[in-house]
Amino acid sequence: MRVRTMASVAVSACVALVACACGPEKTKAGTEGKPSQSSPSTRADETSATPSAPARTKKPSVGPTGDRPAPRTQAGAIQRYEQYLHALGREDIDTVCEVAGPGAKKAQDEGLGPCTSTYAVVFQMISPVQKKALQTATVDPQRIIVRTPDKIDMPAEAVRASVTFSESELGNSTLEYLKNDWYITD
Repeated sequence: MRVRTMASVAVSACVALVACACGPEKTKAGTEGKPSQSSPSTRADETSATPSAPARTKKPSVGPTGDRPAPRTQAGAIQRYEQYLHALGREDIDTVCEVAGPGAKKAQDEGLGPCTSTYAVVFQMISPVQKKALQTATVDPQRIIVRTPDKIDMPAEAVRASVTFSESELGNSTLEYLKNDWYITD
């Protein structure tokens, strides 16, 4: 499992690097002519070489409401992964680190640093066009891989967005049902 975790960490690092290299000019046809909308998280200091953590916002409810567990179903896993993708597009560090917590902890144990600082760098490496696409991305249930009722793989090819994401750009994620909710563990 340790080797697989390191491979996932390496893929994630490559995803971040490729996302940075693939700016708006290299996106799918039909998106070049559309003006990029500025989001509230866009700051003048984003162009600096030194990454800074995004401003924290009030933590949204990312778990099940009340004391009820999240659905232990494929649909529940898809909903949770879409929540992660949307948060990634909005640069919502709290939600991203909540959903990716167990996987991020593995990466931290391997020397990558805490989730908040790692994703602060990732956010800067995703183009504005890709961020916008992630905010409304969905998952094709026909393309997910159910390993067990508690473990589901979300390949990059399952993500449906206005921009096509390859495995090298987005990576593949494994969600596991832990503590009454779905979390990215790999």
